[in-house]
Amino acid sequence: EKCIVLICRNYKGDVDMAEIDHFLPLLMQHEEEGLLCPVLSHGNVHFMWIKHSNLYLVATTNKNSNASLVYSFLYKLVEVFTEYFKELEEESIQDNFVVVYELLDELMDFGFPQTTDSKILQEYITQQGTKLEVAKSKVPTTVTNAVSWRSEGIKYKKNEVFIDVIESINVLVNANGNVMSSDIVGSIKLKTMLSGMPELRLGLNDRVLFALTGRDKGKTVVMEDVKFHQCVRLSRFESDRTISFIPPDGESELMSYRINTHVKPLIWIESVIEKFSHSRVEIMVKAKGQFKKQSVANNVEVRVPVPSDADSPKFKTSTGTAKYVPEKNMVVWTIKSFPGGKEFLMRAHFGLPSVENNELEGKPPITVKFEIPYFTVSGIQVRYMKIIEKSGYQALPWVRYITQSGAWGITIFLTRTSRGASMIT
Repeated sequence: EKCIVLICRNYKGDVDMAEIDHFLPLLMQHEEEGLLCPVLSHGNVHFMWIKHSNLYLVATTNKNSNASLVYSFLYKLVEVFTEYFKELEEESIQDNFVVVYELLDELMDFGFPQTTDSKILQEYITQQGTKLEVAKSKVPTTVTNAVSWRSEGIKYKKNEVFIDVIESINVLVNANGNVMSSDIVGSIKLKTMLSGMPELRLGLNDRVLFALTGRDKGKTVVMEDVKFHQCVRLSRFESDRTISFIPPDGESELMSYRINTHVKPLIWIESVIEKFSHSRVEIMVKAKGQFKKQSVANNVEVRVPVPSDADSPKFKTSTGTAKYVPEKNMVVWTIKSFPGGKEFLMRAHFGLPSVENNELEGKPPITVKFEIPYFTVSGIQVRYMKIIEKSGYQALPWVRYITQSGAWGITIFLTRTSRGASMIT
C-alpha cells in the first residue's frame, strides 16, 4: 500500500521531503506487530501523527521536539480545516489546495505555531483562495495584537453572554453492583455577544479560592487537570485563582476540568436473563432514576447486548420504546423523559437456536446514555460573571447547567444465567 501525500509544507527545510515515504510502511509494520504508537521513527526522523476519517496528519522532526505542542497543533489543524470546509477528507483538501496552503503559512512560521483561531483566519483567508479582495488582503490588527482571538470594533444591539456548564460522567459498575471507577469531566462553554473589548471575570465555588480568601461557607469543588482557553490570564489564576479574560466573539470553550470523586450511577440498572432449553432467552431490565425528583433525564438510551444469533424479537416496556439493532447485537431501549426517583421496566424475548455457543461471545456490558438539564453532579456553581467595558454598557449573563453521560456513560457488566437462576447487575 502506497502513501499518497496530498499536501506538504516544509517549514524549516531540515527534514528531507522524501522521508514521508517511510511513514505508511512503518505504520503498517507496527500495526501488524501490535506495537502501534503515536510516535514512529526512521533513522533520526520522528513521525508524530493523528488519523482523521480517511486522512493521516503527520508532523516530522529530527529534533527532540515538544510532543504535546505538536499534537495540540495537529488537532488544531483538524479544527481549523473543519471550520473552513465542513468535512475534512481527501476531496476537501484536493478541492481547496490554495486555501490550505495559505492556512498552513498562517498557522505556523518556521516550526512555531502562530495564528490558530479560525474566526480570525477567516477575516483575511477566504474561500476564494487567490481571488482575495483588496480590502480583505489587509492583515487585521488581531494578528499583531496581544488579543489575537478577538477583533476590534464588534458591536451588538443587545449585549449578552451565555454560560453553559456541561458535566459528563463515566461510571463503571461490575456484575456484583460495585462501582469500580467513576469520574466527572466538565467544561464551561461561552456564547459571547458583547460589544467592544470587554473584560470578564468568572467566579466559581472553587475550594482553593475559598481557602485563599478565608471563606468556608457553602459547597465547594476541587477541580483537577484544569485547562483554559488562551484568552484566560494564567498568571492571575495561579496567583489568586481569578478567572479573568477578554473573551472570543461567539462560541468558545473557556475551560475544562476533571473532578475525581465517587459518583453513584444516576440511572441504576438491574437485569435478569433467563434461558429456556435450546430455544429462547428472556431479558428483563429495570431502570431507576437515582437523582432528585425535580430533575428529568432526557433522551435516555439503555443499550442491552444480546447473542449474535438471536432472532424473532418481542418487546414489552412500561414506558418508551425498545428496538432490536441486529448489526450491533443489542436492544436499544429509548426513554424520552425519565423523572428522578421513577422506575421503569423493559422485557425482551428472543428466539435462540444455539444457546450453548453464547458463552464463547464474551459478556459485553449494558451501557446507559442520558442528559439531565439544570443539574450538575459535582455541585459546581457560577457565583458571578462580571462584565466590564470602557463604554460602561450593561450586559446580561445567562447560566445553564447540564449533566450528560460521558464517552463510556454508565457501563454495567452482567452475567448470563440459565433458566431458573438470575443475576442482578
